Amino acid sequence: MRIIDDGDTLPAMDALTIPTDLVSAVKTARHIAVLTGAGVSAESGVPTFRDAQTGLWARYSPEELATPQAFRRNPRLVWEWYEWRRRLVAQAQPNPAHLALVQLEQIVPRLTLITQNVDGLHRRAGSRNVVELHGSITRTICFDDRQVVESWADTGDVPPRCPRCGGLLRPDVVWFGESLPPDALQTAFAAAEQCDLFFSVGTSTVVQPAASLPFTALQAGVPVVEINPQETPLTPYARWTLTGPAGKVLPALLRHVTSEGKI
Repeated sequence: MRIIDDGDTLPAMDALTIPTDLVSAVKTARHIAVLTGAGVSAESGVPTFRDAQTGLWARYSPEELATPQAFRRNPRLVWEWYEWRRRLVAQAQPNPAHLALVQLEQIVPRLTLITQNVDGLHRRAGSRNVVELHGSITRTICFDDRQVVESWADTGDVPPRCPRCGGLLRPDVVWFGESLPPDALQTAFAAAEQCDLFFSVGTSTVVQPAASLPFTALQAGVPVVEINPQETPLTPYARWTLTGPAGKVLPALLRHVTSEGKI
C-alpha cells in the first residue's frame, strides 16, 4: 500500500500503513465529505456500468440502453435490461467499505456521503445522509412527470404504467444526456467547499460533474484523501493517497481512529 504523505505513519494494521496525521485529521474533523464511485460497489460484486454484458445483453453497450432516446425507441428492452441489473444488485451485499462509512458517520459530528453509485448499498448498509448524484436503481419514476412511483397495478404491461397519469415507468437513474438532480448536485458541491476533510473513494475521477468535487474541495483549502487501487487524475493533488481496495483501507483507518491511546 503506497502512502503519499509527509507525516509519520502508525504501525501496520492488516499489512496497511496509516498516516498518523490523517488519523488525527479524522478525529478532529467536524464535517467530513466522502465521494464514492463504482470501485466501492465492485467490491460487493456489482458489475461496473461499463463491464462487459453477459448472455442476452452481450450485444448491447450501456450507452445504447441508458438514454431517453433508447427508452422512447424500445421501452420494453430498456426496462428489461434494468430489471436484470436490479436482480444483480439485489443479490449483492454491503461490503466492509460500506460498513466502515456507516461507522464513520456515527463518530464524526457530520458526514455527507456523496455517491455516484445507483445500487442503494450505502443506504442498505445503514448510512443515513446519502446524496445520490446519479439516482437509485431501486426506485421507479414516471417517464412523463418524473415523480416517484411506489406501486402500480400488475396489468402485464412492460414497462408498467404510472397509476396517476398512465405514462410509462422507468428507473430513477440519470441517463446519458440528462442532468443530475440539481438539489443533490448543490448539496454535494456545498459539502465539498464547507467540509474539514474530503475523501474520494473508489472513483476514477473522470466522470463529470462528480470528478470536480475533490478539486472543488482543494480550491477551498480542504485536505483531500484518495483511496483507490489505481492512480487517477486526482492522485498528484491529494494530501494523502492510500493505494488499495476501499474494503481493506477504510476499515483499517477506522480501527486506528476508534482505537484508544494517544496519537
